[in-house]
Amino acid sequence: MSVISIFSGNFCKEEEVFQAVQEKTGYRKIEETEFLQRAAGLAGMTEKKIRSAFSAKTSLFNRFTHEKERAVAHMRQALAEILEEDNLLLSGFCVHLIPKSVTHALGVCLISDMKNRLAAAQASGTYSEKEAVNLIRRHDEDCAAWVKMICDKEDPWETTLYDIVIPTDKTSPAEAAALIADNAAADVLKMTERSKNAVKDFQLAARVETVLTGEGHNVGVNAKAGAVILTINKHVLMLARLEEELKSIAEKVPGVASVVTVIGKNFHRSDIYRKVDFEIPSKVLLVDDEREFVQTLSERLMMRDMGSAVAYDGESALDIVRDDDPEVMILDLKMPGIDGIEVLRRVKETRPDIEVIILTGHGSEADRQVCMDLGAFAYLHKPVDIDVLSETLKAANEKIKQKKTA
Repeated sequence: MSVISIFSGNFCKEEEVFQAVQEKTGYRKIEETEFLQRAAGLAGMTEKKIRSAFSAKTSLFNRFTHEKERAVAHMRQALAEILEEDNLLLSGFCVHLIPKSVTHALGVCLISDMKNRLAAAQASGTYSEKEAVNLIRRHDEDCAAWVKMICDKEDPWETTLYDIVIPTDKTSPAEAAALIADNAAADVLKMTERSKNAVKDFQLAARVETVLTGEGHNVGVNAKAGAVILTINKHVLMLARLEEELKSIAEKVPGVASVVTVIGKNFHRSDIYRKVDFEIPSKVLLVDDEREFVQTLSERLMMRDMGSAVAYDGESALDIVRDDDPEVMILDLKMPGIDGIEVLRRVKETRPDIEVIILTGHGSEADRQVCMDLGAFAYLHKPVDIDVLSETLKAANEKIKQKKTA
């Protein structure tokens, strides 16, 4: 009676081993897609957004939105609920979220050397050698970034992270499955009262964490028999006020008996604690080739706690739209290369949910009409009063919220 969790490099016979273990043990498989769907439902986020937390690349807007941290919090909650069951077979990035205190979970790592992984990739007939190398390296980068974030370890294949590390270039899937099944059946892996309580602690900590992230906070959360410990890992000027706010939120979560706050090891670093304010725009993309102007504008918006990123030309702006999901764009019309009207047209064709505010010093009445016809939210002239721009941004953000609610 145990849980088997398998983490693997790509092209390491992971699917064959996973299937062989399931056939040998009869354990219920939790596919990564099922897990992500459950987490997405809890978070009210898309499965794509939840999955993006596994990527080494973090959104330009994440320090303002904490979307990655919110995704991870809801993954913990989803996993904590799944661990109510026994005889489970889990795979993928989520396995690193299982606390070490849950002692009936067997952690397995499947890995092989680059030569064998390349051979396996090319044997599929899908990838060239160059494509396979890039695919393996990107996956390993994602694995390393994930393990660093969750476990604070540099090497995703470090043996201390797992109970068993299996070199799949030297072990067949059948042999690997037999080894895993034999270890899973050992007495030391049986669920005990202590391990069962560790799952309950994990569930409570996960519930508290999701409630806190829902209020815009990002702190470490641990629980033991109803006692919750909140760890503040970023510097904050008004520490006592933050501690009181965190406690007041956490104490309302059912099952919480007490709450204490502690300072984490990273508290005295230069990074500043930032609470997310969901009532103001936090994913604003500024697009203007006047570098000094747009940098100053970005700073002025951040002073109002509005998160922004900057692009200096239309092509870069479209790349950010594709990769980083801005919600509001402030767009100049006259730029070298792809001009503002063409950027607006392409954005509205591919991402009509993005609200675009035109801010230009050169536009005509004809330009204004074209922009509004293309779906611009507003058309403003430089120089613009920062309060007017702020109110326009808030109005655009409110429209976005209403559409999401609908």
